[in-house]
Amino acid sequence: MNGNSKLNAHTATRWRLILGQEAEQALSQSVPGGSVELTEEELIMDAALAAIYGGENAEDPAAQGRGKGAGSGRSAVHLSKWLGDVRSLFPDDVVSVIQNDAMERKGWKELLLEPELLASVKPDIALVGTLLSLKGKIPEKTKDTARMLVQSLVDELVKLLETDIRQAVTGALNKRQHSPLPSLSGLDWKLTINRNLKNYDRERRIVIPERMYYFDRSRRSKEWTIIVDIDQSGSMADSVIWASIVASIFASIPALNTRVVAFDTEIVDLTEQCGDDPVDMLFGIQLGGGTDIHKSVKYCEQFITEPRKTLFIIVSDLYENGNQAGLVRRMRELREAGVRTMTLLALSDEGKPSYDERLAAQLSRDGTPCFACTPAVLPALVEGALKGQDLAGLAKRLGAL
Repeated sequence: MNGNSKLNAHTATRWRLILGQEAEQALSQSVPGGSVELTEEELIMDAALAAIYGGENAEDPAAQGRGKGAGSGRSAVHLSKWLGDVRSLFPDDVVSVIQNDAMERKGWKELLLEPELLASVKPDIALVGTLLSLKGKIPEKTKDTARMLVQSLVDELVKLLETDIRQAVTGALNKRQHSPLPSLSGLDWKLTINRNLKNYDRERRIVIPERMYYFDRSRRSKEWTIIVDIDQSGSMADSVIWASIVASIFASIPALNTRVVAFDTEIVDLTEQCGDDPVDMLFGIQLGGGTDIHKSVKYCEQFITEPRKTLFIIVSDLYENGNQAGLVRRMRELREAGVRTMTLLALSDEGKPSYDERLAAQLSRDGTPCFACTPAVLPALVEGALKGQDLAGLAKRLGAL
């Protein structure tokens, strides 16, 4: 930094928090007065950040009290205080990053099994994914707290997605034929306006309709079957959680017969848990293991009784350890029978996923488009699939991979 340039106090403080105590001397030389002064709150922020991003001499709150015979009690207390400081001083999105860095950089995953710590953390996708990967180690005293944490995330994600998904499904299924029965909620505005344009009153600048057109809102229960086939290998953790939430919303829609299957090298049918409680479904998922997509597709075929009324969604990065040739053949046969298929290489807000590009290209050539998408884009893709639209073109227009 040029010795003639000076930082204002606010900028210097920001850089001091970012770079840590090691940068204090250098920054002090560029500040009027020759020192960077931190407030009491900023000192707490600095200590919280240093615990994760500081050097070897940084104080680790999870290590405090771990002396001979200390056990985990005092460690949990100090870490709980650290988590409280982080949540009170930083925005939610920053809290999520710091929590996840703490688990990855400091190896604090095991401490999440303490109920007082779980009560302190902010639930997010990555943290719940970590918790689910540890679920076999969760002691009885922590299970209720863990379930409450997962429940709070599920409620948040359902609230985020449910309205859009319901509108997408009902929008695709309701617009089949018109009904003579008047209903404001069922009014087909587009057709009504187009058919009555000849009655446009130029003076008053309004359309005076001779006839109103209404959608027939009556529909059969379980009109469509949607199968969500979820790869539960460790690399798919975020997508598994999002896919499970989406599947639970599908299961709550009367017009859909929803089947949910999770797989690695084995298969777990989660349909019953999905319909009853999405939290139970998430705890029924075992993250990790290998991948046999072909085996899961073969299992799911038994649920396809009306191919042209079936949407089959695979959520997988397509790193297949099973029968690749058999998988390609089965997916081609499903398409030829009339099943509408898609593969979500990732369902998350993250960047471009890692996936088997060769297998994805083969499936796409056979009519099963493969792309990653954010949860916000998924409702439009589902609506397009139910309407029989070109999903590859739709995904491109929507900005999916």
